[in-house]
Amino acid sequence: MSTVHRLTPVPPGPPDPPSRVWYASYGSNMDADRLRCYLAGGRPSGSARTHPGCRNPSDPERSGPIELPGTLYFAGESPLWTGGRAFYDPGAEGRVWARAHLITAEQFSDIAAQEMYRDPGDDLDLRTALARGRDSLGPGRYETVVCPGFLGGLPVLTFTSPGRCTDVAWTRPSAVYLRHLASGLLAAGCWSAPAVARYLSRAPGAAGSWTPEEIAGLMAPEV
Repeated sequence: MSTVHRLTPVPPGPPDPPSRVWYASYGSNMDADRLRCYLAGGRPSGSARTHPGCRNPSDPERSGPIELPGTLYFAGESPLWTGGRAFYDPGAEGRVWARAHLITAEQFSDIAAQEMYRDPGDDLDLRTALARGRDSLGPGRYETVVCPGFLGGLPVLTFTSPGRCTDVAWTRPSAVYLRHLASGLLAAGCWSAPAVARYLSRAPGAAGSWTPEEIAGLMAPEV
């Protein structure tokens, strides 16, 4: 059983540009096969989009379970999966289960670009996110970079929408999308299948639309 990593506060003083970061995925990129399509290029199972990949297609140095302060919720309409996308509200009450991938800052920039429907190839300036805990790169989905803390001396970074979970209409996520989230959480080796099913079923957007039993059924092996 893996141990959930705990964040340490952002250190004071001007941030140094990191060469490696922990990318905290709370959505479908928790699934290693899904993440690999962002790294090396390709189309993940059940998706309608092919990704160009990163300049550096290497797999993460390592990955592990992590908890973030805040709330997971589903909103909008994904053209890749249909149904709601996963977003992270770091200012809300609660805990978000996530998977931290140790990658290069360049890879994080390229993954973020693909999530923003931009062409990868430009390095993000992470100084504001590191110094203030967040930085808005635009008004759209996944265009807000968040640094909720550090892990082992390296920054933990993720991206989400600029608003609060209470500011938007919640949307039911699709079965194929939830399956990627559940697969990634189970692979982290920290949470049981029943716990994962309960966790996802309680997230705004899924709550009232998916029961824990239905989500558990998505995790059942195909025969």
